[in-house]
Parts: sequence; structure tokens; C-alpha cells
Amino acid sequence: MTDNGTLGVVAVGASAGGVEALTQFASGLARDLPYAFLVVLHMPPNAPSVLARIVDRAGPLPAVTAVHGARLQAGTIHVAVPDHHLLVEDHRIVLSEGPTENGHRPAVNALFRSVALVYGQRAIGVLLSGVLDDGVLGSAAIRSRGGTTIVQSPTDALFASMPLNALEAGVTDREVLAAEMGGVLKELATREFEEPGMDPDERMEVENRIAMSRRFSAEIDAGVLGPPSGYTCPDCNGSLIAVSDGNYRCRVGHAWTADALLSARDEEVEGAVWVALRSLQEKATLSRRLAERAGAGMMARRYIQLADEAEHAMTVLGDRLPKAHSASGERGG
Repeated sequence: MTDNGTLGVVAVGASAGGVEALTQFASGLARDLPYAFLVVLHMPPNAPSVLARIVDRAGPLPAVTAVHGARLQAGTIHVAVPDHHLLVEDHRIVLSEGPTENGHRPAVNALFRSVALVYGQRAIGVLLSGVLDDGVLGSAAIRSRGGTTIVQSPTDALFASMPLNALEAGVTDREVLAAEMGGVLKELATREFEEPGMDPDERMEVENRIAMSRRFSAEIDAGVLGPPSGYTCPDCNGSLIAVSDGNYRCRVGHAWTADALLSARDEEVEGAVWVALRSLQEKATLSRRLAERAGAGMMARRYIQLADEAEHAMTVLGDRLPKAHSASGERGG
């Protein structure tokens, strides 16, 4: 047991389809599980914070909205609040306004990384339904510190991308139905720990400090984490650092995985196409008005040609918009 009376911490991460998965997960938990639970669901920053009530009704363990500074205790589920990372330090909850990760705050990767550093072997990561590759880096962090990772079976998830990406990355130890994870946790509670010494992971510690930083803080320069990647951050347009393969951060701390960055680029492209479409529409309308005013002659023909060219370009862009939207939807949910 740790000095706060728990065997360790179970960090649970979910995104799209996560409410259903979390209720199934909570329903299968036993009252005597010797773990503190921390739950992150990717949610909009202004979303109402009702998830704790939903999870509380779903199973036998009490679920509460996470409170900054609260001490972790076995048998309680602490649920993240909107627009704050859910982290741990000295067996207490830290609610942080640090930089977003994959556009999210709270973020699954930030939670998993935090519990990996604090709890090591005693950290268990549970990855549920969601899109893109959120949670893959966090699961890898938990395993690198001797912890255990469990993933919801993709066939059991409403959105299978997150579980599938974790399985394909080889960062999971068990694949289970959400409702059956309580039994796996009970089995894991019988383990004995040798508590081997582990070398510090400086990069992981820097990323954790970035997540714990204040909003708009520039105290930590993420540039120390790696070389320039050649890409720019969708959040602030700053240059992105290649922390590792498929893992990027800008200098002020925003984090992106390759899949999330690609999805953000789709959104940027679609936004740019809409701006271009509006500009071409205005150009065509104005050109035809000028042609009417010019009457017959060379100037009128020039304006008509400009209008025709703008309308042709509108047709081409109009064909591009559904494709951009479809690609973004497939990756980003």
C-alpha cells in the first residue's frame, strides 16, 4: 500500500463514446478495490460538469468532481472538470490550466503521464472509446515506468480508434470489455511489488511540468525537448518541436500527436476553402455588376471573363468542401 491507503491509482481516459463506456466500466467495479480512480473525458471547455453524477449513478463506487488539492483515497472516483488538466502530485489532485494536448484540456495523455511519474508500477491506465490516437503516448508512459495498461476491446467501443491505435502501437497489456474491467482490476490487486529503483525520465518530467503550469505561462521552454519538426502549431502558429516520433510540442507547450495534427490540418484546409469560396462569390457578383455598368465593349467582356473564372473556381472548391469535411470527420469524430 502507498502512504495514502491505496494500492495505487487507476487512470481512465475516454473521448467520443466515452460516457457510455464509463458507465459500463463503473458498473463492473467492486466496492473493495484498493485503488483511487481518476477519470478524464475529453470535453469542450464550457461543458457543464455533470459527468461525476452520471458515473456515480452507474456503479457501487462514489464518483465526485475532482477538487484541487484533494487527497486520493481508495474506492473513490475523481472525475475531471472542463478546461483543466487532471494530474497528481504527492498523492493529491492537481487541477491545471496548462497548455492543451491534441486540442484538449483535460487530456488523457497528460493524466496518464502524471500517474506514471508518481505511481510507477502502481499506476494502471485504462483506455476507453474515442477517436484518433489520444492515450497512446500516455499508455506508453505508464508502461515505461512499470505500470499496467488496459484497453477496451475495439468491438465493444462506440468509437474504436483510440483502443485500436493503442493496440497497434503495442502499448497495452490487456484487452477487455468495459463492463469486465473491474474483474481484471481485482485480479491485479493481488500482485506483489518489488519496488525497483528507476532512473528519472527527464523528458517525461518536463512534459509533466508543462501540463502543471499556469495558463499562458512561459516559464518552461519546450524547445529543450527536441529539434524543430518543420510543422507549426494549430493553436498558436508557433514552430513545433519533435519530442519523439509522432509527438510534437510548440515552445509554449501545446502538444500534438501526428494523427491529431493531421486532423487539425483538415480543419484548417476546410476553413481556408470556405474563406476562398466566399471571396470568389463576392468577386463574381461584383464583376457582373461592373460588366452591366460598362455596357457593350472591351471592359464589359473583361468583367464577364473575370466573373466566369471566379464561378468556375467556386465549382471546383465546392467539390473540395465535402471531401475535406468527410476526411476531417473520419479522423476527428
